[in-house]
Formats: sequence, C-alpha cells, structure tokens
Amino acid sequence: MRLIGTARDRPSVDLDDIDARYLRMPVVPRGLAVGLFGGSFNPAHEGHVLVAETALRRLKLDRLWWMVTPGNPLKNRNELAPLAERIAQSETLARDPRIDVTAFEAVIGAGFTADTLAHIRRRNPAVHFVWIMGADSLAGFHRWQRWREIAETYPIAIIDRPGSTLAFLSSRMAKTFDHARIDENDAALLPRISPPAWTFIHGPRSSLSSTEIRQERRVPQ
Repeated sequence: MRLIGTARDRPSVDLDDIDARYLRMPVVPRGLAVGLFGGSFNPAHEGHVLVAETALRRLKLDRLWWMVTPGNPLKNRNELAPLAERIAQSETLARDPRIDVTAFEAVIGAGFTADTLAHIRRRNPAVHFVWIMGADSLAGFHRWQRWREIAETYPIAIIDRPGSTLAFLSSRMAKTFDHARIDENDAALLPRISPPAWTFIHGPRSSLSSTEIRQERRVPQ
C-alpha cells in the first residue's frame, strides 16, 4: 500500500487505486489560458460542472484543471471519501474535453493551496493561469494560509453560487483588493492581467451542495 501524508493538514492518501495519469501535473503549452479549479469534490456534482463550464466560457479559457485535493484543513476529514472515488466521480461529470481532472497535489508534498499554486507557477512560468472558486468559498477565503499571496500571484475568478451572490460586498478579500476588481464584462481579459486582479461572474446557479448531498445520504430511507 502506497500512502502519501506530507503535512499536518493533509491526511494520508492511499494511491494504490489511482491511475498514475491523475498523479502527474497536466502538460500545457506556453501562452495558453488555464483555469485552476480546486476542491475536495466530496462528492463532485453538477454544480461543480456549472462553475467549470461558466469559467471556460466567460474567461475564454483554453484548458481547465479540475484539481481534486487530498483533503481540506478547513473541513471534517472524517467525512472525506477516498481520493480515488472522488477522482472517478469528477471524471464522470467533467465531460468537456478541455477539462483535465487531476490529483497531482497528492504527491507534490504541498501543505496548503498556496504551496500548490507556487509549485504550479514554478513549473509553468509562461502559462496564463486563473484561480477559480465558487462564491460560497469567498467569505472564508481570508482564513486560507497565505491568502494574500494567492491573490497577489494569481488572477481570481469568483463564480456566483446560490446564497452567495452578495458575498463579494462583505468578504475580507473583496474589501482588501477592491482596487483590483475588474468588471465581469471584461472577464475574458482576466487570464492576462497582472495580479492582483479579480472579478465576480454572475450567471446560472445550481442549488446542489456537497454538504447537503452527504447529509441526505446519511438519512435512513
């Protein structure tokens, strides 16, 4: 059994059942615009697909990396499904050929998202990356390790989610970087704007929630 467990905030991960292609960083040519959409996807659902597709369309991305993380230090590890299971769910849902489902974060020894993003930047200095997240993550973004570093290193696209449409008005990140916000009508320019730069993209929203799905599965039928 191959177990990877690198930092206090990352659980040990059994890699035996994971195809090696998911543990390698996707290869992307220089100069392309690539979205980075990371999460535990526990479980993956159509709401995640909507965020990914909205980002591809509105940001005019060439590729999108659907990054399934080993774990999340801000969430309950006891409810976390095996990484192989979450990869398989994501692969089934991410049908757009421009989406690369990957879990390379499990083997690079990154303790936090900021470490992962720094690693990506070192390996791909000539690619135009954008960090993508749902609006429901914006309120707590300032609790992420080195969140300012992330905002100052990567343009950020925040995609609308139910109940979070007004999150950008009160979030610490939005207030701190208010001067760096660009109009969503110019979202296609975001990948090639020097950070800090961010935008909030409105549009169709899915009411699906990983938390609610897990809760429903625990309710006896």
